Amino acid sequence: MASLLDLIKTAGVDAVGASNPVNVLFGEVIGISPLSVKVDQRFTLTVDFLLVPESMTRFEIDLKHVHPYMDNGSVRNTSEALAEKIIIRPGLKDGDKVLLLRLQGGQKFIILDKVVTA
Repeated sequence: MASLLDLIKTAGVDAVGASNPVNVLFGEVIGISPLSVKVDQRFTLTVDFLLVPESMTRFEIDLKHVHPYMDNGSVRNTSEALAEKIIIRPGLKDGDKVLLLRLQGGQKFIILDKVVTA
């Protein structure tokens, strides 16, 4: 059973942690494979410390196809259409400026989004 002193210590630690649950930082992607981000010209985060949401990953689709058709009683195919993959999300690349959220405890950082200038 926890003593009153232990409960007070736990409550104090929880109160301090709750006062600063998330920090917002800016960084720049300096490597993709493996991923690394330089933060405010102070330190570099490696992939082990980064959480990357799906919206920041590359997503492309391949719509390459041919269509069969009838020509004078014989089946033929159209020439290949949409031979190039279509990029839906380009993902992160070197030089991208990113907005980071540091989770409580400071061991993990979430890449929230890319930062662009207007």
